[in-house]
Amino acid sequence: MNECDFLTAPFPEPVVPEPEEFDGPHRFINRELSWLAFNWRVLEEADNPKVPLLERLRFLSISATNLDEFYTVRVAGLRELALAGNTTPAADGLTPAEQLVLIHQDTHALLKRQQDSWNTLKSEMTEEGIHVLQNSELSSEDKKFLKIYFVSQVFPVLSPLAIDPAHPFPFIPNTGFSLALQLESKETGRVLKALLPIPAQIPRFVSLPSESEEFRFLPMEELLLLHLDSLFPGYKTKGSCVFRVLRDSDLEVEDEAEDLVREFEVALKRRRRGEVIRLKISSNAPTALSKLIMDELHVSEEEVVETTGLLGLGDLSELVIDDRRDLLWPNFTPRVPERVQDHDGDMFAAIRQKDMLLHHPYETFDMVVRFLEQAARDPNVVAIKQTLYRTSRKSPIVEALCEAADMGKSVTALVELKARFDEAANIRQSRRLERAGAHVVYGFINYKTHAKISTVVRREGDQLVTYTHYGTGNYHPITARIYTDLSFFTCDRALGSDATKVFNYLSGYAQPEGLENLSISPLTLKSTLLANIEREAEYAKEGKHAEIWGKMNAVVDPDVIDALYAASQAGVKINLVVRGICCLRPGIKGLSENIRVKSIVGRFLEHSRIVCFGNGHKLPSKKAEVYISSADWMGRNLVRRVETLVQITNPTVKAQIVSQIMAANMADTAQSWILAPDGTFNRPLLPDDVTPFNCHRFFMENPSLSGRGKAGAADVPELAHSDD
Repeated sequence: MNECDFLTAPFPEPVVPEPEEFDGPHRFINRELSWLAFNWRVLEEADNPKVPLLERLRFLSISATNLDEFYTVRVAGLRELALAGNTTPAADGLTPAEQLVLIHQDTHALLKRQQDSWNTLKSEMTEEGIHVLQNSELSSEDKKFLKIYFVSQVFPVLSPLAIDPAHPFPFIPNTGFSLALQLESKETGRVLKALLPIPAQIPRFVSLPSESEEFRFLPMEELLLLHLDSLFPGYKTKGSCVFRVLRDSDLEVEDEAEDLVREFEVALKRRRRGEVIRLKISSNAPTALSKLIMDELHVSEEEVVETTGLLGLGDLSELVIDDRRDLLWPNFTPRVPERVQDHDGDMFAAIRQKDMLLHHPYETFDMVVRFLEQAARDPNVVAIKQTLYRTSRKSPIVEALCEAADMGKSVTALVELKARFDEAANIRQSRRLERAGAHVVYGFINYKTHAKISTVVRREGDQLVTYTHYGTGNYHPITARIYTDLSFFTCDRALGSDATKVFNYLSGYAQPEGLENLSISPLTLKSTLLANIEREAEYAKEGKHAEIWGKMNAVVDPDVIDALYAASQAGVKINLVVRGICCLRPGIKGLSENIRVKSIVGRFLEHSRIVCFGNGHKLPSKKAEVYISSADWMGRNLVRRVETLVQITNPTVKAQIVSQIMAANMADTAQSWILAPDGTFNRPLLPDDVTPFNCHRFFMENPSLSGRGKAGAADVPELAHSDD
């Protein structure tokens, strides 16, 4: 058996359902439960002994942060519907109230598993010389150090708050973390209740000095308990607990807003005061304190989670310390494409040679930054257009655009204000761009602009040549180090014209006509996708080979799922790599027996969106139709966002996508989970003598086809070769 056997292995024996078991709504998996299943897979990596110890800790932190966001957005929305008495079922037939019951059951088990994982990891970290201490474990020298640290680094930013008629209960922001106290006056015996909000601006874990090479940390809440006499002199502690709140974080913006930026600024203020939807509190909380907190935050018992262990597990990312490289993934430096090196770093010359596809993070995102920086400084460049959905705080992309505007070039930036949790950052970036002289537009009120496009217009002789970048991921240099995404560079006339028409649509509302190699939502992307699926079904009915390979983050849209079911029933072989949510049930006789779905969770976050249609031939094939996209197969992406679906026609780039990228994803067994018809995921079972194939390692060790320079692509390994 070799790493490519997954591509040629027969489909597993389909599940034979009970009559009507998967008819109607039951043919769909619930979206929210599918997302929770993904977060379970993330958490499983925290327990995976093949993952370095501190990377396991990082996975635990990610699973906790993910769950917080899930509650503040998805659960908050369902809760609002349920409280309003809305009984409209989701595609799978469950009402909002029914979904909430199942979500709470699942998350109760998930939270317990997170604490179990933390206890295991904490023990293993101790064995490796990384200690997370309690006050009872501190030495006298530790306490002397902590006294100085507390006075100089913590005390100035604390606000101890008494709770009485003259001091009402304070506002606790979303994810706010606080210490609640029952105090008693040493002199009068007077009882005082108080809060000590723990500022998010200071580290959660205090690093203690160590004479050895070991690392020692104390949680901030322990430090505060150690110094309560400095905060409440004359009082002794009778009881305490810690608690953390999650608030509804969805934004509501008026459709007829006259000033979109101002409307978002107002909405952001409303978000900070959203209703509390979940209260996590330590299980040893005194009854009087917990009742006070619940009453003041207006939460019911169903919205309270008592936790035995550490609250705020997302903060554990602070303990992923660089000084213990032996407990982290081995260092990896992204490659600079050889073709760019051959042209002495000249991106325009490299692109002119032929189309180029970069696979991040294996090939550095610095090339995207260089593309724009070079454009800003090139006297022959006359115009730059750029979409910005998410980017870093000190973004080199924004720096380059500002520099270009300062130098008198025409710069247009489409800044999406509705990028969840990045709204405030995007407002700041837009104002900076405007000050530099760029034209800043915000697209549509009703649609998010999620497309990833950049165009550079360059004067070459007596012609204007458009260089275009289409991406599957955000223009974010930091996340590009860990997200797998594609960057497609071209100076093809048709693709440049298509991109320009999209920008005109975004800035002037003029619907693009005559797009040649591009489909966009909300106009044509979904219909193009459905037509291609249907065409494969027609090939199958004609007795031709019919096959679809897809890779995306989510499959939710009912129309797309039903089209895939119909194609499966016609005989189309369908292999999908879906990182997160998948509402499709694979492997059911008479419904989806020709569909397989897997999920890859590993060192890098799978983020690229790709779909390959056999076009009447067995994949991989030179005659396949290949697309990259910014859109997942979700209703919001297909009908409520501006997205791109780019057809790839360059033979080398097509081969890179199908025979290298997709084939390696299909072949992966080291980081893969297989979706069963009931919605559960399981790791593939391999014989003991088989070494699991790791697609991330394959990409780290092998260059991509289209990025090769003078050496050509002959020596680049492909996992599957076309038989055409």
